[in-house]
Amino acid sequence: MVQAFVNTVDVENGIEELTDPGSLHEVLTRIGALDGDAPALTRADLARALAVREALRNLLHGNVGLPPDPGAIELLDRTGAVGGLSVRFDGDGARLSADGRNLNGALGRILAVVYLSMVSGTWMRLKACPRDVCGWIFYDRSRNSSSRWCAMSVCGNRTKIKKHRAQAVAR
Repeated sequence: MVQAFVNTVDVENGIEELTDPGSLHEVLTRIGALDGDAPALTRADLARALAVREALRNLLHGNVGLPPDPGAIELLDRTGAVGGLSVRFDGDGARLSADGRNLNGALGRILAVVYLSMVSGTWMRLKACPRDVCGWIFYDRSRNSSSRWCAMSVCGNRTKIKKHRAQAVAR
């Protein structure tokens, strides 16, 4: 859910999937964060969702060693608070839940997945490609969780070639 939400923008190719409130509603419904019969979203909702998406992207850059922006952390904290995150108990145990059928609840559900991923230890495997023009979010499936690039054949190779050329010019 988190990966699908954050990858609604393709920075390198300039493709934005969340262009209006309707597309935001469709994406949040498709990834399971929003009920299909939820109320219509607004332009203000779209702006807030885009800000949360970028804050999550910033947080994911931390998984490849880049420092998180304190402003992004504050935004995610506020989003979780208004998302009504709470623990719910049932016959099968406990679960983290977000209240509401609106954007607050949808963003809260996404942050609940982030939290559960952190608790389970899988969060560190979800990474943002550090190449400045990419930023694609990928799941590191390597045995020792050492992948750095979304694709070594593209971003990793281009970065290494750029570094090699810069060193050759410096000589």
